[in-house]
Amino acid sequence: MPFTNLTAEAITEFYITGFKGTQNPKAVGCIILIIFLLILLGSSANICIIARDKRLHTPMYFFICTLSVVDIIHSTSSSPTMILVLLADITAISYRSCITQMTVYHLSSVMGKFTISLMAYDRLVAISNPLRYHSILTKTRIVLITVTLLILGCALIAVFTGIADRLPYCRTSLSFVFCDYGSLVRAACVNPDEYFVTLTVISFFILFGPFGFIFISYLMIIFTVLKIAPSEERKKTYSTCLNHLIVVASVFVPPFVSIILTRIGFVLSLTEGNVLIIFSSLGPCLVNPFVYCFRTKEIRRKLFRIIKAVAPQE
Repeated sequence: MPFTNLTAEAITEFYITGFKGTQNPKAVGCIILIIFLLILLGSSANICIIARDKRLHTPMYFFICTLSVVDIIHSTSSSPTMILVLLADITAISYRSCITQMTVYHLSSVMGKFTISLMAYDRLVAISNPLRYHSILTKTRIVLITVTLLILGCALIAVFTGIADRLPYCRTSLSFVFCDYGSLVRAACVNPDEYFVTLTVISFFILFGPFGFIFISYLMIIFTVLKIAPSEERKKTYSTCLNHLIVVASVFVPPFVSIILTRIGFVLSLTEGNVLIIFSSLGPCLVNPFVYCFRTKEIRRKLFRIIKAVAPQE
């Protein structure tokens, strides 16, 4: 792959133009701002509740807390840029900030999928080996697995960062809503198809690796649950898994929809593609904290106690 081109320029900043032609940009900006604030509020509430209550210092809640941290980082990597473009009409972003935004955005996306996979493993162990749950998922083992996956995620995304940082750029306009690998490759003086091969290979591993692990975990959970005789026990087990399945759907449905549309030959317009990117970026981050806030009994009770304590007494 050639990394030199006579038409390349020394780019110092890019301009985000993906919202060009958007009707009612202020209204769209306000919606994204509200969603962003809700993500920060919900995720922060989960983190604070879990951190303060020692009874919640278990593997499952550690993963919920980790997912909340990832959601905050992921939404923060893209939302401020979109809000500034729509509400303040500030479209410029420096070269280094753009590369950093791309790296953080993709890394947090990867870690989100890895964390959801760990949560599936947590449910599998809790249901199939309840008596050995704490001996299998020890604190040391959990931290070690999480750090290992973080290193793996950094290694995968370092490929994107290395390529993007070495590309010769000849366009300062990014026809997308924030900086990501695809938008930077299209702004370079190269044939983008060559560089999208790398994106496809790594994305395949990032998407289908965790999804395949989750799918196999739930097959094993189903076989285990079917052995449980009382129907009440089955209902209880299904209920504990439902929260996680909602989160899995919110994360994996958007990319699978995109893949299916591509395979059947349906080409999304630039606007439709940007809408899908915004939805797949902010949707899961909004769903996750509220699913665990309101559908997890321990967190819900703790949250209601806090609200009661701070609410004015009549």
